[in-house]
Amino acid sequence: MSDDTIDELMEATYRALCKQGYASLRMQDIADESSKSKAALHYHFDSKEELLRSFLEFLYDRMEQRLENEVASGREDPAATLLEVVEGKMKSSEDSPETEFRTAMLELKAEAPYNETFREELIEFEELIVGEIRRLIEAGIDDGSVREDVSPEKTAQFIYTYVGGADVRQISTGRPTTCSRKQLRSFMDQQLFTDDVTGDSE
Repeated sequence: MSDDTIDELMEATYRALCKQGYASLRMQDIADESSKSKAALHYHFDSKEELLRSFLEFLYDRMEQRLENEVASGREDPAATLLEVVEGKMKSSEDSPETEFRTAMLELKAEAPYNETFREELIEFEELIVGEIRRLIEAGIDDGSVREDVSPEKTAQFIYTYVGGADVRQISTGRPTTCSRKQLRSFMDQQLFTDDVTGDSE
């Protein structure tokens, strides 16, 4: 399968998930969003589960590249980059144009306890994000912008869990993340950073 075909099918899967959600998603829905027939999809993927596994791998590759670019561009100021990454994620959970997709992903995550394939893919996502947060904290310790007594791994795990929980709450109840974002910023200012770090906490 060519790269162009892969990209087309992954983009079609994204659009179909946004419209149908995970539970109602059919192979025909994905075919309807692409130039390929349902039979062509089944030629490349034996099942919806296999296609979604490939879709998660596709998202992983994109996220990995985006995080690498963000971290690379912030090597001179790891603390500010960390704040930008974390607050950017929390801000994106309010009034997002991708609300439907985030809801579909939440459905998919709910399947993970019963689906080993999804669970393994989501674990890789977690390890990727936690790893990038940890490396920014380690770089901050090295340059003095993050306190020396901070545990990079434990703090990265906490931030990831907190942001993920706020995102789930916003999707599930529609409540804004404003308060959660302010509290996380307060934690980072008081418990993580050694000096004031530029960033919008509003």
